[in-house]
Amino acid sequence: MLGDRNRSVLVRVPLGWAAQSDMCVLANPLEVESHYDTSQKQTIEMRSPDGSADIYQLLAGLAVACRHGFEIENALDIAAKTYVNVNIHQKENEDKLKSLAQLPESCVASADCLQQQRAIFEQYNVFSPAMIEGIIRKLRSYEDKTLRAELEGNPQAMLDLVNKYFHCG
Repeated sequence: MLGDRNRSVLVRVPLGWAAQSDMCVLANPLEVESHYDTSQKQTIEMRSPDGSADIYQLLAGLAVACRHGFEIENALDIAAKTYVNVNIHQKENEDKLKSLAQLPESCVASADCLQQQRAIFEQYNVFSPAMIEGIIRKLRSYEDKTLRAELEGNPQAMLDLVNKYFHCG
């Protein structure tokens, strides 16, 4: 999903930084001149990663995904189809939500998705086949395909899970 005002989308292009000033020059005072068209928005937000992600793999994966998005033939059609300009959590917009692909709901489902899309990540030798296999194997090792159903209505099981995997302090 792509949007600008909606904070529930995966990729958000915020309204800021569309002024006639170059964000790069402001953030990097040693830059002496602007190199960008400042009439266009200059930032994006990736809203899907969480704090448990390996930052290096995350950034490499985002770079590969961006490149893939720029290079596929129907990129603009996909962007138009997945653009969200409504609150998808309101009842009158639930049809829009149903029409959009959802993120995998388990590590096992994430492994299946990665397996299907692995060629994209291996294409430019950013991720080796062995690394992809290792990630898939690790994701499947959690055996959490039915976890959502198992936790529903069972707060103690959810608390046990939190205590097992989340360490605070």
